[in-house]
Amino acid sequence: MTAGAGSTPMTRAAALELRGVVKEYGQYAETVRALRGIDLVIEAGELVAVVGASGSGKSTLLHMMGLLDKPTRGEVLVGGVPTTRMGRSEAARFRGRKLGYIFQGYNLIPRLTALENVLLPGTFAGGDRDALDRRARELLRLVGLGHRLDHRAVHLSGGEQQRAAIARALVHDPVLILADEPTGALDSTASRKVMEILARLNEERGATLVFVTHDLGVAAHGRRLVRLADGAVVEDAPAAKVVAGG
Repeated sequence: MTAGAGSTPMTRAAALELRGVVKEYGQYAETVRALRGIDLVIEAGELVAVVGASGSGKSTLLHMMGLLDKPTRGEVLVGGVPTTRMGRSEAARFRGRKLGYIFQGYNLIPRLTALENVLLPGTFAGGDRDALDRRARELLRLVGLGHRLDHRAVHLSGGEQQRAAIARALVHDPVLILADEPTGALDSTASRKVMEILARLNEERGATLVFVTHDLGVAAHGRRLVRLADGAVVEDAPAAKVVAGG
């Protein structure tokens, strides 16, 4: 249905929105404020690097984005859906349907094959098993592991395990993919390959990606850079401009 005269056209919800997000932790008689009123919007199709020194709040911010923890105050919306008041079970189901994760330590199950690991999130979510199998195989080929489908994760190199983890994060077609130091455990060659794959997924498939890193060289693969310090956003700019300017 088209909008009539004088009506407001429908707009697409952002992939992720944080409104005034504060996170505090109680420690003995002292309160530690890890996040200090974060306002941030990630639009669909963006590739965003979040950087900051140790203790800047970037891991806590990723936990808020991924519904792994709740803010003390503020709201987190994923695809326009408010999530902060969801119960634990509801949040877990929502997370399983809408979000994909890439961890620094891969988090693959060693005894399962690359294909079986990639199938896991879709298996838990239900749906057409044949379609899921086709998508998992396609994604493994996309990340360069078409020849390693039946190899157990324990027999894959670090770079191969991380590429399998990328395929696993994409298998259920999430609204948003979050990556926590995705190259932190890799050598420079494997790191470059992984970031090239993520950039290609963003450019060619329109995947919305947010990744946390302490390395500006890795951050340069993003298109937008958000810098944190002491729990607050202190810079938000095109990544190439920030890296070029030091």
